[in-house]
Amino acid sequence: MPSLWSKDVKRCLLALICLLLVPVAQAGSALFTRIHYQGADGGPTPTTSQYRNPILAGFYPDPSIIRVGDDFYLVNSSFGYFPGLPVFHSRDLVDWTQIGNAIDRPGQIDYGRHELTRGLFAASISYHGGTFYITNTCFYCDGGNYVITAKNPAGPWSNPVWFGIEGIDPSLFFDSDGKAWLVNNGMPVGKPRYEGHRAIWIQQFDPASMKLVGPRKVIVDGGTDPSANPQYVEGPHLFRRGSWYYLIAAQGGTGEQHAEMVWRSHHVTGPYMAWSGNPVLTQRDLDPARAHPVTSAGHAQFVELKDGSWWSVFLATRPYRGNQYNLGRETFLLPVHWHDDWPQVLPHDTPVPLVATRPPLPRTASTQPTTGPFGWTEHFHGHGLPLAWMTINVPRTHWYATGSKGLRITPSATPLGDYADGQPAYVAHRLQHRVASLEATLDAALLAPNEQAGLALFQNETHFYAAMRVHDHSGNAVVLYRRTSKDEPAAGTPIARVALGRTTQSLQLRFQLDGARLDAWYAQGSGAWQPLARNLDASVLSTATAGGFTGVTFGPYAYRK
Repeated sequence: MPSLWSKDVKRCLLALICLLLVPVAQAGSALFTRIHYQGADGGPTPTTSQYRNPILAGFYPDPSIIRVGDDFYLVNSSFGYFPGLPVFHSRDLVDWTQIGNAIDRPGQIDYGRHELTRGLFAASISYHGGTFYITNTCFYCDGGNYVITAKNPAGPWSNPVWFGIEGIDPSLFFDSDGKAWLVNNGMPVGKPRYEGHRAIWIQQFDPASMKLVGPRKVIVDGGTDPSANPQYVEGPHLFRRGSWYYLIAAQGGTGEQHAEMVWRSHHVTGPYMAWSGNPVLTQRDLDPARAHPVTSAGHAQFVELKDGSWWSVFLATRPYRGNQYNLGRETFLLPVHWHDDWPQVLPHDTPVPLVATRPPLPRTASTQPTTGPFGWTEHFHGHGLPLAWMTINVPRTHWYATGSKGLRITPSATPLGDYADGQPAYVAHRLQHRVASLEATLDAALLAPNEQAGLALFQNETHFYAAMRVHDHSGNAVVLYRRTSKDEPAAGTPIARVALGRTTQSLQLRFQLDGARLDAWYAQGSGAWQPLARNLDASVLSTATAGGFTGVTFGPYAYRK
């Protein structure tokens, strides 16, 4: 018996030694030492007394604004990206600086495990008694609508307090008597009469308990003219001017039929009467063939200046062909004019101007331009990602690091096209111009077999391009992937490949965009740029083609099979 036991032990030890001798594949990494961006869209040039629209170019939709003393604060929706709800500051309404992200830490809200266009919908920012409030909808989150607070708008912001109500687009209004009211979009009472039938609800909010109290009430059912079956009334905001309470809300959906409407009442809970001159803002009646079109204008909020004048921020889009735009919905600014105690942003059939007269405020400077022609270079030498950079959904592992050498990314087994059960190793920045050049410098020496890294141009999980340094069974190469439908591979379909040989040189990758045209380039080390693919169709990245509510982003990306 002892001898048999000895033989078994020997066999086990021999098998264990054999296993230990088998090489184990270890994950490599990619080092991005430089991202360079340059963009210019042309159009009219503002004079020193003018400003340029949009004021926030690129994917900055659903703007909400407040004034606290001499300071203005603005927040945008961000959907499935993290960190979420970017917060901006300005003193002149034109030049804006991002000061934080309201949702900026794992565990604050769990979102983004579904489609990119879910997650953090339209937010609303308000201020009362030394506290800032942001109300928001986390779509496809357990809680739905919530409120967070901060003493400093740059953060940190609190964990969410969930309202426990359905619908989207909650917005707080603090009245002069100290009472607070929440308005939001929701389903109507009873069965909807038609597709797109929605209502605006109101309920009192208690800041002490952070809870909704009292009865909920519908103050708008359907829209301005219920007999016409108005579509998707949403994005409500309440404010007071003189003896009137005003309710503004978007109507018509966030596409080409988008418009902003206004109602008023002498009582905060209504009844509210619609203005006969509605809409206060729209571009839906204009010739689509006009030069430099701005479309889809709506989802506005008004802000009063110290001098008593009023201004409006709102979302709109800038198509380059038909209704195709890649940048998403952007933030615009225009003055509000009053007639017989009714506000109006633009008369009917009036195009949104791309340049306009500046507000009567002292001019300030932004740390980074947010509109017009500009460029920048990022080396990622700081601690953590800069405020404008994002990932797709909340990080679940530590797969990137910044430092003196740049941005190091560990490739993920989750590709850009399928992240229900994981997270792509993608660090994203918003595209802000229709005509732009995007470059990445990559050191791929530490990539392991079957890993790749490069530069992605991303609209959503079904529509993207990625220029990648590949290390596979065929050798080293630069490969261009494209995905244009959910039926294609989640990592995209390779449409161009150039062999690189056994090189350890750094690799430069470039995308050049001009409206619907896209060119892809590469360069080894300090060598000349070489074409990877030219005359590609960039319109596959447009919202009209790809769907959803976001805009194109770009940035470093690493993937392993």
